[in-house]
Amino acid sequence: MTLHNAKYFSLRTQKRDGSYVDTPVWFVSASKGGAHHVFANINSGKVKRIRNFATVHIAVCDWRGGLLGPWQPACAELVPESVSIYAAFQAKYGMVYRVFEFFSRLLGKHKERQMICVSHAPT
Repeated sequence: MTLHNAKYFSLRTQKRDGSYVDTPVWFVSASKGGAHHVFANINSGKVKRIRNFATVHIAVCDWRGGLLGPWQPACAELVPESVSIYAAFQAKYGMVYRVFEFFSRLLGKHKERQMICVSHAPT
């Protein structure tokens, strides 16, 4: 399975002690350049780790994080939110995303989001 037809990938981020944390995430592909967008809570561990270490690894996985492909080196950066990116999430995930979005807005968590752009590391 490749990233082009996958629904989830595992995002491996580095902690300050040198260990790694793998997190399955929803993603959408950017319109150009082979980058992918992920969103997370601005106070989440993955956002904090990306602030410290931009080098990450990604691998196609199932919704629980079970790997379905090999790890690939990548770079992550925190970027501003975009209406077009959220539209891409809605198009890709449909009703599941709408339900998630409803509860996110209901609980006030929508305001605490951070968009992450993940691009393949240069070779």
